Amino acid sequence: MSGMQIAMTNAIQAGTVHYPASDGAEIEAYLAVPQDGGPRGGVVLIHHLPGYDEATREFARTFAVHGYNAVVPNLYSREGGPGISHEDAAAAVRADGGVPDERLIADIGTAAEYLRALDTANGKVGVIGYCSGGRQALLAACGLDLQAAVDNYGAFVMSDSPASVGLRATSVGDRLPDLSCPLLGNFGADDTHPSPEETERLAAALDKLGKTYDFKTYEGAGHAFFNVNRVAYRPEAAMDAWDRIFEFYQEHLG
Repeated sequence: MSGMQIAMTNAIQAGTVHYPASDGAEIEAYLAVPQDGGPRGGVVLIHHLPGYDEATREFARTFAVHGYNAVVPNLYSREGGPGISHEDAAAAVRADGGVPDERLIADIGTAAEYLRALDTANGKVGVIGYCSGGRQALLAACGLDLQAAVDNYGAFVMSDSPASVGLRATSVGDRLPDLSCPLLGNFGADDTHPSPEETERLAAALDKLGKTYDFKTYEGAGHAFFNVNRVAYRPEAAMDAWDRIFEFYQEHLG
């Protein structure tokens, strides 16, 4: 990466929005947008398995400050609703093994369409996820027409999840030929899901297919090294990965 200067804005607007999914369900989402003029790219943020949390919504505000329209769809909207907390909805989805892949792809597609329909949109949309959302970001990029994808330590990309983890996730390997855009990956050397060996297998598969990607594995970092509320947080790795993400999106989303 070049270390280029990234433009920032102090004026943003953020809050909850609702829009229909492709199956007619109402999706709750958190939208954060800059208040200066466009056009600009959009970013769909995929929350992790624990659910539609404050940390992911804070990431949306961070992207808006850096000049992007950003939306976090609540992937558990169908399990939620009046009187049901986000935590209870997330527990119901986890008990069922997570969001089915085809539903995930459809919901990210709807979120991308929502961003492209904004008055300030330039038509380019990227996706980003952490943990289970990292796998889902890659999955979405293999099923949708996107311009950039970021996988932050997404587990079970090149292997199926074991029953012991409570998540029913299958390998994305057979979908990789359909990857529609460049892929950025940030991983921890001390992680076990994904392990460095699994990341190497993903890189080898992408090389074989001639896909464009940029992976970095951080020594001394494990899973969830972005999460400031966990002991796993590694500030140097997280700050460097943020720089990589902003430069990647500036290159591919404008």
